[in-house]
Amino acid sequence: MNKERKNNILIIEDEDSIRKFIRINLERNNFTVFEAGSGEEGIEIVRKENVNVVILDIMLPGIDGYEVCKILRKECAQIGIIMLTAKSQDIDKITGLEYGTDDYMAKPFNPIELVLRVKSLVRRMEFHLHDKSGVESDGPFKIDSYARKFYKDGREIELTPTEYSIIKLFMENSGKAFSRDEILNIVWGYDFVGDTKIVDVNIRRLRAKLEDDPSDPQIIDTVWGVGYRWAINKK
Repeated sequence: MNKERKNNILIIEDEDSIRKFIRINLERNNFTVFEAGSGEEGIEIVRKENVNVVILDIMLPGIDGYEVCKILRKECAQIGIIMLTAKSQDIDKITGLEYGTDDYMAKPFNPIELVLRVKSLVRRMEFHLHDKSGVESDGPFKIDSYARKFYKDGREIELTPTEYSIIKLFMENSGKAFSRDEILNIVWGYDFVGDTKIVDVNIRRLRAKLEDDPSDPQIIDTVWGVGYRWAINKK
């Protein structure tokens, strides 16, 4: 991510009033804002512009937000995605997270909280951009902090910004058990307002990418009553 990119936010929302509402609050906080009224339009903007965070509504004309998220993750894994839902049911949040979103907010939402969520996501992405601590290996896994890349058996594994942050935390603290709250505070930040389910879903996504058998995890252990740990060397 270059200097020109770090403050570029794309809003994909079909309701003009909501887009304007979000845009005003982001611009007040010195973000450059792009707008799209459909998923197809939003995808084209991402392909043409230096966007690093997308605020994405689920309910869109044409392809919905889930499909947009799927396409963006395939084409640009490192982009940050915050999904908006008109419903408060957990199923909407969990489905969005399963598709690869970094965060979610239910409508109606507090604009100040949305801006804080965007800032938190940008900070996480920028932190890893400036981390030049080098390459660390553990078994078949290697993380290159300078290039912000992660490998298994020499093959690059595409990670979202949030997944990368979790993996980096685990690999730097191999064998240490982290509670869900600790992971939330370290990865999402102390100003995150949400529940710990977001941790569980990200762990599930990581297991699908890293484990030979995600149903019998050998790399990311569940520590019952606590949380999770990087357990590649536990045996």
